[in-house]
Amino acid sequence: MKKKLFKYRKVILAALFVLSVAYYFCLPKTLFEDPYATVLNTEDGHLLSARIADDGQWRFPEEIALPDKYIQAVITFEDKNFYWHPGVDPLAFGRAMVQNLRAGHVVSGGSTLSMQVIRLHRKGKSRTIWEKLVEVVLATRLELRCSKTEILEIYASHAPFGGNTVGLSAASWRYFERQPAELSWAEAALFAVLPNQPSMLFPGRYEQALMAKRNRLLERLYAKGALDATALELAKSEPLPLAPNELPQMANHLLDYASVNGYKGQHLRTTLDQYLQRKVNKVLQAHHALLKTDGIHNAAALVLDVKANQVLAYAGNVPHTGAEHAENVDVIQAPRSTGSILKPFLYASMLDEGMILPKTMLPDVPMFFEDFAPKNFTRRYDGAVHADDALSRSLNIPMVHLLKMYGYPRFHEQLRNLGMSTLNKPAGHYGLTLVLGGAEGTLWDMANMYAAMSRTLSGSDETDGQFAEFVLNNEGVEPNSRKEEYLKANLSAASVWFTFQAMLEVYRPEEDSSWKMYSSARKIAWKTGTSFGYRDGWAIGATPEYVVAVWVGNADGEGRPGLTGIEAAAPIMFDVFDALPETSWFLPPRNELTMAAVDRQSGYLASPYSIAVDTVFIPKVGLRTAASPYHQRVHLNARETERINTNCAEGDELISKNWFVLPAKQAHYFKQRNPAYQELPPLAPGCGITDLWVMDMVYPEPNASLYLPIEQDGAQGQLVFEVTHRSADATLYWHLDNQYLGTTETRHSKELSPAAGPHTIIITDQQGNELVRRFEVIKSSD
Repeated sequence: MKKKLFKYRKVILAALFVLSVAYYFCLPKTLFEDPYATVLNTEDGHLLSARIADDGQWRFPEEIALPDKYIQAVITFEDKNFYWHPGVDPLAFGRAMVQNLRAGHVVSGGSTLSMQVIRLHRKGKSRTIWEKLVEVVLATRLELRCSKTEILEIYASHAPFGGNTVGLSAASWRYFERQPAELSWAEAALFAVLPNQPSMLFPGRYEQALMAKRNRLLERLYAKGALDATALELAKSEPLPLAPNELPQMANHLLDYASVNGYKGQHLRTTLDQYLQRKVNKVLQAHHALLKTDGIHNAAALVLDVKANQVLAYAGNVPHTGAEHAENVDVIQAPRSTGSILKPFLYASMLDEGMILPKTMLPDVPMFFEDFAPKNFTRRYDGAVHADDALSRSLNIPMVHLLKMYGYPRFHEQLRNLGMSTLNKPAGHYGLTLVLGGAEGTLWDMANMYAAMSRTLSGSDETDGQFAEFVLNNEGVEPNSRKEEYLKANLSAASVWFTFQAMLEVYRPEEDSSWKMYSSARKIAWKTGTSFGYRDGWAIGATPEYVVAVWVGNADGEGRPGLTGIEAAAPIMFDVFDALPETSWFLPPRNELTMAAVDRQSGYLASPYSIAVDTVFIPKVGLRTAASPYHQRVHLNARETERINTNCAEGDELISKNWFVLPAKQAHYFKQRNPAYQELPPLAPGCGITDLWVMDMVYPEPNASLYLPIEQDGAQGQLVFEVTHRSADATLYWHLDNQYLGTTETRHSKELSPAAGPHTIIITDQQGNELVRRFEVIKSSD
């Protein structure tokens, strides 16, 4: 007998163990495998944009904080003993079971909120008594796993609210255009009763029945003391929503960017400012109304908070332009030709290395590099310009000269260190075109690079090497907008200071007075850029507080006349700045500056032969730069009309004087823009030395490789050789390979057709000064 009892006890224990294990594992770890919508909210919970779930349902990710009004309403309506039962309300369930057994089928649910979560999890299985028992078992298991608050959150996230709207958060925005925390008592009561019969919210059919149901719940809440009589009457007077509203779509491109970077199906809190985002969208739309008349259909704008290193506005394209104009293309992340937008980084890098001073004079004359012949946007040349003036006017020739000095491989590496992620080809692929738009960059990279310069100058380097954040921590979401991190570029505050000072004076076309009036409203370091073929217009502005970056163009790359940074993008940038709070300006980094004597004319350190000297602040590293090479001590006759020396005049006849002398090629163009420039007097006959400064060749460059062109009619064309001479009435004698070609006067140019191979051209003047240039004709170009 004892053996039998022991045997039965073992069987019972084994059965209980099996049942316990089955009970423990009867509820899946994840109740809902449904896809969720991707939702983008501001930090304070306002919806910016949302993308519907893959199954076509507006199902927002699970709620994490329910409003008290909704909690009271749903518990009062669905499960008044919710906080006291273990998943099943015995009284309600017993009453329902008796009714169902008498009827032979389910006529009364008696379901708790826990059981309703299980029913939603089981996707609406048939309402049988067996199914009800399964719900009971699973509901008790749910109670052991989750807290009451968690169960409420799961229910609110998966309850149906009519049509393809699932969950309280989606319903709040679709029906009332607000977040759940802002629901009124009437709205909370409606959402409490609606999942019971979601089809009742149908315009023109069930309004009266649904309103009566809602109002009965409001009266029960009043009876409980949840709201007073006045609140009850006001709540009962609120109308029902007529139909779901369209959800906000203010930051679609950022939402899409987040989706493809691992945030799909998540509820994201962003750094975006709701009101600024709406304003930026409106600014783009307003300008687009004018730009589209010129065939320009796309624009993008990005606003960064410099100090917080966060994105405040992200408009990847003009809203509502239509699919035919690539409205869905996020231009902020699209690589586009940079135009001149990289020039400030070259200028700052050379200042930082002590290779130039802010006003170092640079050549601005025609330049030729094999198959690359850069030209200024205006097709005019100044001969020589100060470096800061070259930056503010965005002159191409001086910047190419700087890049040649700095080295394009070195600049390529510097840009990568600064954060330019699109330089995926070797430096030699870009060459000297790198600073003129020969490389592609994104508005995202450019804005962050300018923001990094602002932080360097502000003395805030906590975020160096990181791009601006747009996603905040939320349910395990990492706050990284990009996975890449870049090395800190070693730009000193002093180099950035002088760069931004030059950018305060950006050149305005045609001396437009309205530009000057606008720019005086606040200090902004800004730069524009225009790509080859008028395909891209850029404008980026920086202050200690904000960076505003704008791109304008056509997403398909079509160029349009008038599509320039200064005309198309800069007005948008200024309008966005106008929507921002007041800004300040940077303080000069005194600890990185020093006073130095600088030659006023050349911008170099003063030499013993400088004519005018200014004592100004320069970067400390600038002390290593050279003294002015453009000044020399010359000796003149008594009338100062000729240069002489002891070989051709007595010592007491010499007049010594310091003179500002540009090379002949630079002087040729410089004096056209600067009539006050005094040419160096010619060397007096018989002084016995050659005047090396008297003439220079405009084209070609030394040791050039040249192609003979082919004309439209198929005939072989000619090369044009051009020389400049200090004397306006000089006669020049031309020789090619020791063969005399003739003379030129006033304008010194010759059209020649040399054979393929190496050649030497020699030009002499009446005083015997000689210019020799070697070149090679490779072959005729097709």
